[in-house]
Amino acid sequence: MRVAIIDLGTNTFNLLIADVLNTSSWQPVLKTKEAVKLGQGGINQGIIVPEAYSRGIAAMGNLSAKILMHKTDKVFAFGTSALRDASNGALFITEVKNRFNIDVTLITGDKEAELIYLGVKQTIGLVNEKFIILDIGGGSNEFIIADKQRFYWKESFKLGMARLIEKFNPPDPITTETIEFLESYFEDTLGSLIQAIEVYSPSILIGASGSFDSFVSMIHSDIFPNDFSLPASQPIELAEFENLHTQLIQSTREERDKMNGLEPVRRDMIVLAAVFVNYIMKRFKISTLHQSSYALKEGALWEIMQTDLGNN
Repeated sequence: MRVAIIDLGTNTFNLLIADVLNTSSWQPVLKTKEAVKLGQGGINQGIIVPEAYSRGIAAMGNLSAKILMHKTDKVFAFGTSALRDASNGALFITEVKNRFNIDVTLITGDKEAELIYLGVKQTIGLVNEKFIILDIGGGSNEFIIADKQRFYWKESFKLGMARLIEKFNPPDPITTETIEFLESYFEDTLGSLIQAIEVYSPSILIGASGSFDSFVSMIHSDIFPNDFSLPASQPIELAEFENLHTQLIQSTREERDKMNGLEPVRRDMIVLAAVFVNYIMKRFKISTLHQSSYALKEGALWEIMQTDLGNN
């Protein structure tokens, strides 16, 4: 059976088309994405502004055409932070249904974290201890503390990069004072995470897709020229990340335009993403960093294979 999964994120709409071989095995057919910046101009006011709304509908049209072209049997679509927080999110979902006959399921931050865990779990290999999963989004960031068998704690925080940019309008290049202010803001916002890490003491950070894919593509642009060429999982040496972090916080938007491995849609958000990851690494004394190309889409597919398809 051929299945399409759409993750309607705040920054990008992501599509995975896969052939399901059985309840524990699948093969990718197509992975693609559409830049939408759905939260631009209205995310902190709880609205999708008309320009972003139009970009989102156009992106769904493009993805719908790809789904039809690949003769997909079933389509599952999931709305996340920007859609669940927007007063006109339901209107957007209705229009998607009317125009493209695609049902969008609006999921909570907790459910989003659960699906991200199920995605990352498929790539973690020989990791045998507790780890933190971090998915950096445009509207929210999801944290999950888990091991290979189960997750122990999860929470979604309204600290997505589009939300932070709209709220604080950081200078370009970012200043030391702004970084210190943001780190203080993170400290004040992440109290429940701080408590959970004190309880479970994970030492590995696994970054799910998105910004972490960009980090790897930038560090190894000679090997992985874009996100779609990445393996399922890749270690990131701490020195490599520290060097990239330094390069990014010193860069201007124009300089980032020329950086190999960085997609245009991420050039504004990648600096704050690097600042956020660097804060997490320092604050919790993380000694090992991994990237996983799998996240919500792959987790949703896995859950669907066990439930909807497994019962057929």
